[in-house]
Amino acid sequence: MPISEIELIRFLSSVHPYDSLEQARLRDLAPRFQVLSVQAGHQIYGLEDELAGLYLVHHGEVEVSDANGMAVSILGPRNSFGERGLIRGGRAVTSAVATLETVLLLLPRAAFDALMLAEPKVARFFDRRRPEPQSQNRLTTTRVESIMAANPVTCSAGLTCQGAAQLMRDHCISSVCITEDDGLLGILTTRDLTEKHLAQGLPLSTPVSQVMTRDPLTLPPSAIGSDVLHAMMECHIGHIPIVQNGELLGIITQTDLTRFQAVSSAELVAAVARASSAKDMARVSAEIPRLLVQLVAGGNRHEVVTRLITDIADTATRRLLSLAEAKLGPAPVPYLWLACGSQGRQEQTGVSDQDNCLILSDQAQPAHDAYFAALAQFVCDGLNTCGYVHCPGDMMASNPRWRQPLRIWREYFAGWIRKPGPEAQMLASVMFDLRPIGGDKTLFEGLQAQVLASASANSIFTAHMTSNALKHTPPLGLLRGFATIRSGEHRNTLDMKHNGVVPVTDLGRIYALQARIKAVNTRARLEAAAAGAISPSGARDLIDAYDLIAQTRLEHQAQLVRAAQVPDNYLAPSDLSDFERSHLRDAFVVVKTMQSALGHGTSMLS
Repeated sequence: MPISEIELIRFLSSVHPYDSLEQARLRDLAPRFQVLSVQAGHQIYGLEDELAGLYLVHHGEVEVSDANGMAVSILGPRNSFGERGLIRGGRAVTSAVATLETVLLLLPRAAFDALMLAEPKVARFFDRRRPEPQSQNRLTTTRVESIMAANPVTCSAGLTCQGAAQLMRDHCISSVCITEDDGLLGILTTRDLTEKHLAQGLPLSTPVSQVMTRDPLTLPPSAIGSDVLHAMMECHIGHIPIVQNGELLGIITQTDLTRFQAVSSAELVAAVARASSAKDMARVSAEIPRLLVQLVAGGNRHEVVTRLITDIADTATRRLLSLAEAKLGPAPVPYLWLACGSQGRQEQTGVSDQDNCLILSDQAQPAHDAYFAALAQFVCDGLNTCGYVHCPGDMMASNPRWRQPLRIWREYFAGWIRKPGPEAQMLASVMFDLRPIGGDKTLFEGLQAQVLASASANSIFTAHMTSNALKHTPPLGLLRGFATIRSGEHRNTLDMKHNGVVPVTDLGRIYALQARIKAVNTRARLEAAAAGAISPSGARDLIDAYDLIAQTRLEHQAQLVRAAQVPDNYLAPSDLSDFERSHLRDAFVVVKTMQSALGHGTSMLS
């Protein structure tokens, strides 16, 4: 079918992103397109074929299928395809077949590459990959390993306090780490020398072992700067050793953080840590929507925003535990409070309920349950007061079922793995996202390793969990649109939680199960899965898709807050631009493709 240059320019002017180009550029670009006529049933390209260029449907219809032959799109006029393969090295990552007699416009690869280089607007439209983070000295995006002082000054536990003070003076530092065989025993600060040594009139020959802070709070080098600041605010300390696998790697102080202040989130954490009641905390947590708006407006990525917001919930939980113990007295046996759900994954947004549980030491006796029942009720009610509403499914430590000794928890997981019925699948999905918040963390360490090992080794259980994970599907309509909610209060909107981030969260959990990944954060699971559970390219595509979906959800919530409305997860596609809708739909296609791969047992490893 012949198409004149004038007709071609007119057609391109109606298609995004070409409609953003100057007329001179369009006149230069139009002759580069080749016109291809294809019959119904003709395969335009197959999976892994070398792509001739970018395809644009002039009229007709094309079906695009993923690696497992599942149709992910039916494209009509003005829709492009093949760009992902071109950007990923030139080979097709899908297959395409004409379902009707179709006329295509083909922009050869060399011309496509030149256009991408010359026109940033075109490049932004077709390159859906996550951009590299900008280099910024920001506390919320800076890893501790790049802030800490490496090779900290150390001494033995037998050194005198006078000798330690001389070390600090000679090195112009305010603390020294006490080590033995490269392991950290404690830390001695100038405050320790003042308050524990000089103020008590101890002799200069006093060994530092009598004055130092034993087993101090530590962080790994992978922590971010705001983790340090929040810990300092909550625990009222100014020095945190950086430790990995028992080895002291560095130390970070308040002075190190001076130029990396994350004032708003740190102020909320500090206020919660000082609060004397749940009502006081509620006044602080009421500022979270405003914090969400500030963080999103500041260009922070979604995983940073949700991490900072979750830090506030973590601090509130620990403060409530402290207040509960002050009211009830010391716990009769060791315990551990854990969060699951979005708090467990450090993915809380402006809309969060609470999901939590208690693991008690096996020393617990029936007589102790009254204490822990009161503690759990105090904390759960306090969280509810703070805006973290009671879980509708009653998955809280206030429910006796989720407040049990460690041996019972082992039995729970063993039973779910042995007989993976519908309830077991649901409960296992929630409980695989457990993260310790306050108490004796050793109660969880052995349990997590044991559960991951037994679960990953049980093929029937993993098959059931995989099937359960595929129940939440992206909101895709085949005809290049979205499958919106059809009725009710949220009619014609997309559920960006259950059909947006949850499908990726479910995928991440399955990858973690298969590869015994201990991380519970979704993005951390996807990054770890790239080491073997899925292919690096599959992981990269899925992470990019997840980033876009999660970021869109946060921006929607921030927009509602700015409009003085309650944030929710229901986004109307009509509120998005053509550009945003196109990108979001492509992200959903990636998620659906990865679900298809998981369902076929390939996990995109080929």
